Amino acid sequence: MTVEKALRLTAGFFVLLSVTLAVTVNIWWLAFTAFVGLNLFQSGLTNWCPAMWLYQKMGLKSSCAQATQA
Repeated sequence: MTVEKALRLTAGFFVLLSVTLAVTVNIWWLAFTAFVGLNLFQSGLTNWCPAMWLYQKMGLKSSCAQATQA
């Protein structure tokens, strides 16, 4: 698994989880959805994301690194 794939899976999971919690528990869970969206937005602008840093520390490789090795 690559860092990029893990990031997309994590973001998708948290968005679905927070929307589900907003519908079933409390509407304020949508604030978590907004946080995930803002984090993705700043990541697109700055090309840095805390989750990507964590995944790299866990040993996942970037898809760019795998493409150059092939």
